[in-house]
Amino acid sequence: REQSLKAAQHAQKLYAEAGGTLKVATVSTRGGTDASYPALKTTAQQNPSDAVTRVDLGNMYFDAGRFPAAADWYQQALKLQPNNVNVSTDLGIAYYYMNDPDKALAQFDRSLTVDPKHAKTLLNTGIVRAFGKQDLKGATEAWQKVVDLAPGSEEARAAKQALDSVRSAHPEVGGGKPQGTP
Repeated sequence: REQSLKAAQHAQKLYAEAGGTLKVATVSTRGGTDASYPALKTTAQQNPSDAVTRVDLGNMYFDAGRFPAAADWYQQALKLQPNNVNVSTDLGIAYYYMNDPDKALAQFDRSLTVDPKHAKTLLNTGIVRAFGKQDLKGATEAWQKVVDLAPGSEEARAAKQALDSVRSAHPEVGGGKPQGTP
């Protein structure tokens, strides 16, 4: 468990250094504090078809590091909006932080079924493959897709940084030297 936590922290640091955060950061329509939880829960109970409130609750719990609760709310939102790729990807990330990389990858596969070019999902697939499954080949394939599909994006910058690190440390897996190296 400690190794998974360190891997998750490293993955988040890698992405943060490239200017992002690991989470997709689905857009919340309202700010959240601890005092917001009861009010949002009440709103969710009173409005069973309100996906936005469920996403907001998922985001609040995610940001608080309460990943099982976040996953529950994201699952409820996905029942209402099954094609919401951002929420689906956030659910996968929550599973990863719950030390379940297989479930995370399965959720990312569902996200990619809806949008095969979703850069944040592909980036996170690479992170979970590298740090959760120690599958550097699968990670480099996912990261290369991000670079190819979304050049110039924040996700592509993070993916390129990850690719360069893998290629430098493991040329047999990453396809040689980092790009731009003589």
